[in-house]
Amino acid sequence: MSRLGRPSPHAAGEETAGTPKLDHRLTKRLLAFVGPYKALLFVSILLLLLTSLVDLVFPLLVAKGIDDYIRPGDMRGLVHISILFLVLLGVSYGIRYAHLYYTQLLGQRVMHDMRNEIFAHLQRLHIGYFDRNPVGRVMTRLTSDVETLNQLFTSGIVSIFGDVVTLIGITSILFYLDVRLALVTMTVVPLLFLASAVFRNKVRKAFAEVRIQVAKMNAFLQENLSGISLVHLFNREERHSEKFDENNAAHRDAYLQTVFLYSVFFPVVTFLESGASALILWYGGGQFLQDAITLGSLVAFIQYSERFFRPIRDLSERYNVLQGAMAASERIFELLDTEPAIVSPGTPGTAPGPSGEVVFDEVRFGYVPGEEVLRGISFRIRPGESVAVVGHTGAGKTTITGLLTRFYDVDSGAIRIDGLDVKEWDLDALRSRIGIVQQESFLFSGGLALNVGLRKGLPRERIEWALETVGADALLSRLRTDDSVDVGERGNLLSLGERQLVSFARALAHDPPILLLDEATASVDTETEQRIRRALEVLLEGRTSLVIAHRLSTIRHVDRILVLHKGQLVEEGTHEELLARGGLYARYYELEYRGQEEPDDVHAGAGTWS
Repeated sequence: MSRLGRPSPHAAGEETAGTPKLDHRLTKRLLAFVGPYKALLFVSILLLLLTSLVDLVFPLLVAKGIDDYIRPGDMRGLVHISILFLVLLGVSYGIRYAHLYYTQLLGQRVMHDMRNEIFAHLQRLHIGYFDRNPVGRVMTRLTSDVETLNQLFTSGIVSIFGDVVTLIGITSILFYLDVRLALVTMTVVPLLFLASAVFRNKVRKAFAEVRIQVAKMNAFLQENLSGISLVHLFNREERHSEKFDENNAAHRDAYLQTVFLYSVFFPVVTFLESGASALILWYGGGQFLQDAITLGSLVAFIQYSERFFRPIRDLSERYNVLQGAMAASERIFELLDTEPAIVSPGTPGTAPGPSGEVVFDEVRFGYVPGEEVLRGISFRIRPGESVAVVGHTGAGKTTITGLLTRFYDVDSGAIRIDGLDVKEWDLDALRSRIGIVQQESFLFSGGLALNVGLRKGLPRERIEWALETVGADALLSRLRTDDSVDVGERGNLLSLGERQLVSFARALAHDPPILLLDEATASVDTETEQRIRRALEVLLEGRTSLVIAHRLSTIRHVDRILVLHKGQLVEEGTHEELLARGGLYARYYELEYRGQEEPDDVHAGAGTWS
């Protein structure tokens, strides 16, 4: 369900199995993230090219050592070339270390910027986006998909330059040493390219399936952990474990398919490499016996042929990294390209003085096209008036709060606060005029003061005043004793009643002219409810309040009651007027109190603000 009662169609956010091929548009957008770090990219590529060039020298040194020093028996020259070999080896390792460091640094900085941009964009998206997209799948964008792009920048895009330079360099040296022997080596290349092409196609699909299963597993895990109390309450542990095992097994099988493909591909490549070495040994050995080639050149040729196939094999792996990055970037940019459906107008209207008037004018709204939740409702709440909204589940009560705070926009009609259409308000200014308390209070992990003073610039004195006003004396005492009082994840270190008191204090701390109370006392005990009621009797005086009620006992003393039925406003009046009318409200009231005595003390205690 959505945060305001809307169904969450997971299918709308399902992953697709397709993995896009190299997309120049996506590549251009990815490289834009590298823009601030061009110097790092240049240094990484330069160091990699130097490493590749230095590595090309070693077989030539071996050839020279054999032909010029070992065969003639020149020990002095052999010592000198061995020392040179070791020095170049040390230089190569030093350059390789610097290359790996700067490449990883580049990747981490790019990923840091990308995660920040994605998270900031998620903060701007409206509630409806999260209704349609499971949180677990959204988290995958920030974790798995971004990590896939990290592989592109650390072991993909930069390494490709080194592989290409190595391949060109070795090919040139092979033909320089012996054209005919080089052509013999190349006879296995077509077979290698064919094997690589088949492998790339199959492994691309296999990795796409792995990503799909990871997203599904994340979505299920997030949902299960969020509702862990219900899992325990209804003894669903075994069933949910079985369901997770199904998801986990699907991920395992998908990943094992990639393992199988690699297990086939690499032995094939090794076999072709060995075949090339055998051909070189056969043909080159014959040439050596005929004195057409030196022993050193033959040994160097064999070493170069082994190095020749390495970049070809690596390029196949880089291709898979590139394919995974294209798929991940497509999903990430799809998220980043999702425009916030609800934003402040370019030129906001001038905010009038905070009187607290609320007007709904022929408002129609539906979460899904063609399925209206509110059907042309109209009402006016005067400044300082307290109004309750009642109705059966699904009548549209909570939807009213979502429209008033502009979490959603109306399909037709208008909502005005203090005479100004909510669409003309700056969002920050609009929401700063409204305090809202919901039945299920949400607290962020961290300090108590942080959760009360969520709005910027709220002084400490105001936070303490809010806690004192709602009767949270114990919490206030703890805060004054220990400034770093921690509420725990989702407020789990506080009792249910304490969490609700914090939610009340949060709503009151910035002194809003309008209060929205969505069955706000349903989750607290009787003593806490009485404390809140006494505080609200004072605070609601002169302040507009809209009470969403599921229990009619909580609204007998409001100024006016609105009765919704199937998205329409069917009755309006005071508690006594509606009972006397004998309509839908009277039937609701009769059902709630059927078979019960209604003594005066019950009625007196029922006047609870919720």
